[in-house]
Amino acid sequence: MFAQSMQSGGMGSTAIPMPAAGTAAAEPDTLIGIDDVQKALNRSRASVYRYTNTDPRNLNPPFNPRKLNPEYRSDQKDPLLFHPNEVARFARDVLRIKEVTVEVLNSPSTATQQLLGSILDELRAIRERLDQFESRPTELSSRRDQQEHSRPAA
Repeated sequence: MFAQSMQSGGMGSTAIPMPAAGTAAAEPDTLIGIDDVQKALNRSRASVYRYTNTDPRNLNPPFNPRKLNPEYRSDQKDPLLFHPNEVARFARDVLRIKEVTVEVLNSPSTATQQLLGSILDELRAIRERLDQFESRPTELSSRRDQQEHSRPAA
């Protein structure tokens, strides 16, 4: 989930929503759409489109430091998506918004995160058992040493 932006006038401040840490940058749920950019920058939808680095002849134009650069698209019909850090850079460097913060928010737990959590719990349980067994071999080896010394040589 993303947060609502704070006040963002010409010299004000703005908060750019960013997904929780641990999500990969290339996953679609870590990117934000036009609506979220519009809310974060407190600008109209039309002005966000004017800021955006797009070209009808080139699907993925080269980086332009004076524009808001969307993420890579494989098809012209794909929606424009932006990385929160790019939106923050644009707000700071181009719009000259003095205070730009990237808010890291906890996203709802996904099935993958739940599965990874249960795997981690199992690994911890296995680790605890292995730690218990680490002390036992030393006892057994000392008993073997005692038995070997007590046996008469043949």
